[in-house]
Amino acid sequence: MDNASKIELKLGFDRIRQSISDFCSTDYAAKRVEEEQFCTKADEISLRLKLTDEMKVVLMFEENFPTSGYIDAMDFLTPLQESAYHIDVLSLGKLKTLMDTTRRISAFFGSIKDGIYPNLKNLSRPIVSYPEVLRRIENIIDKYGEVKDSASPELHDLRRKLKAAESSLSKKANAVLKAAQDAGYADADAGVSIRDGKYLVPVSSANKRKVPGYVYDTSATGKTSFVEPLEVIELENEIIDLKANEAREIEKILIAFSDFLRPYVPDLLKTAAFVGELDFIMAKARTSMRYMAGMPIISEDGSLRLRKARHPLLEKALAKEGKKMVPISLELSPAKHILLISGPNAGGKSVCLKTAGLLQYMFQWGMLIPTSETSELPVFKKIMISIGDDQNLENDLSTYSSFLMEMKNMLSKADDKTMVLIDEFGSGTEPAAGGAIAEAILAKLDERGVYGIITTHYTNLKLYASGSATGVVNGAMQFDAARIQPLFKLEMGLPGNSFAFEMARKTGLPENIVKDAEARAGEKYVGIERNLRRVARNRRVLDEKIKKVKSTDKELSSLTEEYQKELESLQKERKHILEAARREAEEIIKGAGSRVERTIKEIKESQADKARTKAARSELQNFLGAIEQKKTKDEYIEKKMAVLQKKAVKKGVKAAPEHVVRKNEPLKIGEKARVIASGMVGEVAKVSAKSLTLIIGNISATMSPEDVERISSNEFKEAAKHSSERPRQRYDAAISKRKLDFKPELDVRGERLNDALYIVMHYIDDAIMVGVPSVRIIHGKGTGALREEIQKYLKSVGGVVSFADEDVRHGGSGVTVVNFE
Repeated sequence: MDNASKIELKLGFDRIRQSISDFCSTDYAAKRVEEEQFCTKADEISLRLKLTDEMKVVLMFEENFPTSGYIDAMDFLTPLQESAYHIDVLSLGKLKTLMDTTRRISAFFGSIKDGIYPNLKNLSRPIVSYPEVLRRIENIIDKYGEVKDSASPELHDLRRKLKAAESSLSKKANAVLKAAQDAGYADADAGVSIRDGKYLVPVSSANKRKVPGYVYDTSATGKTSFVEPLEVIELENEIIDLKANEAREIEKILIAFSDFLRPYVPDLLKTAAFVGELDFIMAKARTSMRYMAGMPIISEDGSLRLRKARHPLLEKALAKEGKKMVPISLELSPAKHILLISGPNAGGKSVCLKTAGLLQYMFQWGMLIPTSETSELPVFKKIMISIGDDQNLENDLSTYSSFLMEMKNMLSKADDKTMVLIDEFGSGTEPAAGGAIAEAILAKLDERGVYGIITTHYTNLKLYASGSATGVVNGAMQFDAARIQPLFKLEMGLPGNSFAFEMARKTGLPENIVKDAEARAGEKYVGIERNLRRVARNRRVLDEKIKKVKSTDKELSSLTEEYQKELESLQKERKHILEAARREAEEIIKGAGSRVERTIKEIKESQADKARTKAARSELQNFLGAIEQKKTKDEYIEKKMAVLQKKAVKKGVKAAPEHVVRKNEPLKIGEKARVIASGMVGEVAKVSAKSLTLIIGNISATMSPEDVERISSNEFKEAAKHSSERPRQRYDAAISKRKLDFKPELDVRGERLNDALYIVMHYIDDAIMVGVPSVRIIHGKGTGALREEIQKYLKSVGGVVSFADEDVRHGGSGVTVVNFE
């Protein structure tokens, strides 16, 4: 795409690119960030977005995924293809780190079920780990990056002799010192000094000739001389020879290993590229998390729908001032493909234009964008812009001349696969002529089907966009006329008002001047502006009424649904009670017939025995009374149902999202680090349990791991340029405490995707901790994106046995039921 660097600078994407680069651990990834370009192929864009989105989920939820150990290896692996080159000890340590990181990455994706993170898993599939190579490396160096004594029998023998010689040297030096002390040549509390690897005996300068040897140095006062005894020199020479033989043996081991490794180098180069690519994707994912970005939908019908879009850079800047970003929503389609935004100065027109342009560029570059995941964006072949003042004194171009040159370029290249962004359309010259030229250009862009977002103050352009036959739609930046301040909200379908006279009054311009200006503007202009305000005011009142009606309708629908469920439950209960009562009545009636027959028989048999007849009649009367009592059971059931129908169901309260804390793993050989106290940066050469060795320029420094911090490749380069600057320490935000009162049902409807996932993650943790058998997560149906992401996360949780959509009578796919072990 032409002028890509200019477009990135104007839209602010250069700062997004730098933000991604700052998260890179390797030079390979930083170079990928620098070289990645605006893409015009939908399949490629989709793959880039999916890889980044999957990595974002991995970083948020997968504790076992390795986030450290990403180092550059291309610089020492590439020369190994030539037989004249062999690997050194530091590079061998880096290779071990690389292979260990690759092994952990392969193990992670190997343990993941099919269908989870499919694109990342497919990316890692060709990578092969070589256990034999790693085994040989571990036979040569230990976990601290030092060559082992057991690397070869010869090395083992040399080091044994070296230790014996060094031990003898120490004893010999101490013996000479003891003799000098006994003779009074050295102080009683003096000790052997080691300088540049030489053992020196401190004696008084007056007696320095009495100790056979060479005077190596003297103290600052000149009173003490440091003598290298003759007895020690011979042993030191022997040690020097042993160390030279040791170095030759180590070189021999490394040459042999390099010859063994050479056939694997082409595959190892692919592995190094894979680790660098994963570092690049991880940097994009971390940047997306920083901006709370999500994956939009690639539009198939050419529509551009941004919902709750936020400018990532402006949002961060406002957050530092304690302010909130007002999200924007807009929609373009093949029928209405150009948005003409008007409104007061400083009302947010340019921010709206740059937000849409930046998010479109990020999307086609392969970045997740800070907007609702239901947003849809088309794929453009090119983006063309006219933003800001591009006057050029050298080429004799004024502001308006440069604008006309840009319009000429747009008209020669723009088509229906082009997005144009024009700020302050037509300004910079006489208004009547400027407005006419702008309208003619707008008509031509409209005719070609060009997509665009344009800001303006010209009334003739607003009237053009109001025509039903055009592909241009008006958009207004809302303004609070009562308080005379902008609301920074975009309203589609209405032209905006400049509110120039109102703002003049607010700034304190004399009223007589304002009225004179209104008179000079003419009744027609003032009338148009007044009508625009009236339309906007009526539209706002209408929208508020519609919103209230929708809210009431939603509440009624909810109540209707609740009462419907309650009614169904009551009807089931009533049916169950009636069936039980009917069965009991049938048994009673059957028993009553038998009892009547038995009573008649007894009366007949008693033959007028009054006592027995009376007793039989009394028993029958009691039995019939019991039957009458049973008849009142239906009335009892009806009363019970009436009471139950008055019950109301209360809703729960949503939980608050928590922050994800980035994992902090131990440093590994080859990674970049910064000394916290001094700000000096270097590369890790050796690592042990209690210390590590950092190469800072030409100096090796050993220090505690707690005194250094891991840094990215970009931070390393920047600090190397400005080593005197002290680094700023960054602190993670504290993790908020989990709620103590656990509820078996969670409602995340209305939450953003990221916030909803945070809530669900900690809610599931609490559920497992409490030990409940199952929970219900209410996420609503919508587009299904929230349900899909929640269920994708549930697949990765160990304690979850199963999950499924709720019964259709109780929410269906809008509710997920989770069962635990």
